[in-house]
Amino acid sequence: MKLMDLQSAQSIIPSSAAVRGSIIQREAIAVEHIRIDSIRRYDDVRAALEALPQFDNRIRDLLRDGEIDRVRSELQAIQGDAHLVIFSIAAHGDWLQIVSGKRKAAQYVIGNVLVSTQMTRHRLAAGLYAPLRVMLYENDEGTATLEYDRPSTLFGQFGDKRVTAVAKELDRQIYDVLIHAAG
Repeated sequence: MKLMDLQSAQSIIPSSAAVRGSIIQREAIAVEHIRIDSIRRYDDVRAALEALPQFDNRIRDLLRDGEIDRVRSELQAIQGDAHLVIFSIAAHGDWLQIVSGKRKAAQYVIGNVLVSTQMTRHRLAAGLYAPLRVMLYENDEGTATLEYDRPSTLFGQFGDKRVTAVAKELDRQIYDVLIHAAG
C-alpha cells in the first residue's frame, strides 16, 4: 500500500491490520514537547550548546575493527561532564533560502552511545529516538528558542521499565544542557 493510500485510509485502518503480507500497527502516543525561550541571542546559545563535545567518527573505525574495549574507552572519554555529545548539526535555516530567506535555525542530534545501547539492547525500536533531536532557532523577538520532545515520553511508548528508567535520566541530562545553553 502506498503511503498516500495509507494516509487517506487511516480512518478505516484499525490499530492492527494486514496489508499484502505485512502487519501494520498504529498507536497514538502522548509526547511532552518542551520549548525553552531564552533571553540570550541565538549566536550565544548556539555557542554554548556547541561547547558539548562532538562525536569522533574514528570510533566507528574501532568498532568496525572489533576493538570493543577501546570503543568503550573512547566513548567514555568524549562524553564530557554532561554525558552527551553532538552527533550532527543540520543547518535548517540555510535551506530556507530556497523558499524565502535564510534564518538562524539548526537541528542538533545529541546523545550518548553508551546510554542509547542501554535502551536498544532491550527494545531495538528505541533507536528511532536515540540520539535525541533538539531544534534551536532565532525567534520573532530576536532571541533564541530551543525545542525538543521529553525523552521519557518518547521512549515510554515501548512499555519497558528498563528503557523508561534510562530515558528518565536523559530527561534530566538534556534539560540541564539546554537550560545551561539558554543561560
